[in-house]
Amino acid sequence: MRNFGSMNWYKNRLKQAIYLCGLVVLITVNSSCKKGKANFDLHGVIVDQTFSNGLAGATVSLYEVDASGSNVLLLDETTTSSDGAYSFSFPRNTVLKYQIKVEKENYFSIEEDISFSDLTVEHGNIRNYATTAKSWAKLRFVTSSSSFVQYNREQGKVDCDECCPTGVYSISGPIDTSVYCINDGNTVYSYQYVLPGNSSELNSAITVAFDTTEILLQW
Repeated sequence: MRNFGSMNWYKNRLKQAIYLCGLVVLITVNSSCKKGKANFDLHGVIVDQTFSNGLAGATVSLYEVDASGSNVLLLDETTTSSDGAYSFSFPRNTVLKYQIKVEKENYFSIEEDISFSDLTVEHGNIRNYATTAKSWAKLRFVTSSSSFVQYNREQGKVDCDECCPTGVYSISGPIDTSVYCINDGNTVYSYQYVLPGNSSELNSAITVAFDTTEILLQW
């Protein structure tokens, strides 16, 4: 009976040892899986340069572009806080890149590609951006004569999808016509113009944010 009891004791200890080994292996495997799928943390602040503060209420969208570069998936979307802050936490999938877009009505949108290799799981990834409010310059040309004017932009918003093209333009009279050009809010929009027999002159105005400001040329 004494030997039988000892055998049972050893069998129970062996079962416990096997169970504990299996548990350790399971925990190790799970830990390895979690480590491989650790999340990226991405955060930052969107700045409103027109009014020198954080841009509240902007929509920030995060997209994932797969390794082929052909499939784009919306991962998450958030709205900036009162101080312009935003944050994302998302799976560390192996992809080609991520795309971040910032949009708010009457503000210029922001788009940026973020390479997978530029992100780390060791600490938070900071991406700060800045944008400006939109405004519009109404270039109004008025004349009752048959003469013409040539003009070209001197100062104002360039290199945006909505921007007026660059170049020298001619308008012949008699006319009362207007050309609308988008601009950064509360900044100068100006153009150089030449009337027949005259030297070049400058016409300008500060375009008010969220509004249309007329710049009149009458001759």
